[in-house]
Amino acid sequence: MLRLAVLVSGGGTNLAALMDAIDAGTVKNAEISVVISNNHSAYALTRAKERGIRTLCISPKDYPDRNAFNEDFLRQLGACQPDLVVLAGFLVVLPAEMIRQYENRIINVHPSLIPSFCGTGYYGLKVHEAALARGVRVTGATVHFVDEGTDTGPVILQKAVEVRQDDTPETLQRRVMEQAEWVILPEAVSLIAGGRVSVVDGRVRIAEGGN
Repeated sequence: MLRLAVLVSGGGTNLAALMDAIDAGTVKNAEISVVISNNHSAYALTRAKERGIRTLCISPKDYPDRNAFNEDFLRQLGACQPDLVVLAGFLVVLPAEMIRQYENRIINVHPSLIPSFCGTGYYGLKVHEAALARGVRVTGATVHFVDEGTDTGPVILQKAVEVRQDDTPETLQRRVMEQAEWVILPEAVSLIAGGRVSVVDGRVRIAEGGN
């Protein structure tokens, strides 16, 4: 059974999609062992508690400096013994030591087709504002492994979403979530839980078959 630690900062819609997929049996051999947020008021924590999932709040604001936060964050995460760390809208820069320690065991969902509209400063509505400003006809979402860059790790899955002429950043954000993020994040977890994902020479390989 793949033990998941899901890291969130806000409402937790991607968390909800993952919980629903596990409950429905579309994601097998995986369980969420803990949900961690940097935000004491994150609704994602309420979503997790309602499902009986353990929650932790570890905020940089509660520590004297970033080094103290990083050290304790890594200690508390390690105590949960996760097999896979899932970033589902987590707006805190991960400690470099964590990325090294959990190499190819941290995944992130990003609301664009990487390498478009990604990197430093591209998060939340800012991604969709940039897509509309550029006038692209297609956007989407990406699930990728996390490395020490920003949105630069190996891509696992992508799904395209149409951009409509009357879209606002808010309507586009909602469609990307519904049609892409909530689909490919559980799918990626399912593939990893089924032992079908490997990273070879910096690229993801997905084996046929499995669970």
